[in-house]
Amino acid sequence: MVLELYLDLLSQPCRAVYIFAKKNGIPFQLRTVELLKGQHYTDSFAQVNPLKKVPALKDGDFILAESVAILLYLSRKYKAPDHWYPQDLQARARVDEYLSWQHTSLRSCCTRAMWQKMMFPVFLGHTVPPETLTSTLAELDRCLQLLEDKFLRDQPFLTGPHISVADLVAITELMHPVSAGCRVFESRPKLAAWRQRVEAAVGEDLFQEAHAVVLKAKDMPPLDPTLKETFKHSLKSLLQ
Repeated sequence: MVLELYLDLLSQPCRAVYIFAKKNGIPFQLRTVELLKGQHYTDSFAQVNPLKKVPALKDGDFILAESVAILLYLSRKYKAPDHWYPQDLQARARVDEYLSWQHTSLRSCCTRAMWQKMMFPVFLGHTVPPETLTSTLAELDRCLQLLEDKFLRDQPFLTGPHISVADLVAITELMHPVSAGCRVFESRPKLAAWRQRVEAAVGEDLFQEAHAVVLKAKDMPPLDPTLKETFKHSLKSLLQ
């Protein structure tokens, strides 16, 4: 049976999984789950992933949630080149270190920046208090500095001389605030050069394909009013 990936390329972890699968020639059937239509909350999708989140993977009777778990499963099953998730103990530990850090730091900063600067006003008609947005952008800047100082340093990629899943996870996170007009790379030449290396490593066409949806998000129609209550609880934390 063909591997199935349940994705919405508006989602940053979905983009990381999509790029990895495409770049490594992994055959899969794309099952699109439109987040802004609330399709992840449907009973039919809950049968695939009770967590009601994307990405999700279905490999025969085996179902897997969580993007990092999916990336590592694909890497192992399809024997992806070693640089993606190295066998060397310390090299792998560096990848694990980044993946452990980013989920509660860079992801939080990037997601809040995107929603506060673009998604709340465009999709929900909600004006974010200027002081809230200012605080969020300052926190994003601190996260970017940590990304440079702790992980990138003077290396070509985040965990060493070669691209890894850490770079895919990071770049897809950073494109979230970029889509909202945040100047993530303009004043950071080291980070901008890293982005160019990542794009070149995965292929510019694939990179643009994966990010086409999010880079046009500002042109999408407002959220269906009937769904606002559905999203209310999950979005509340993004205003803090």
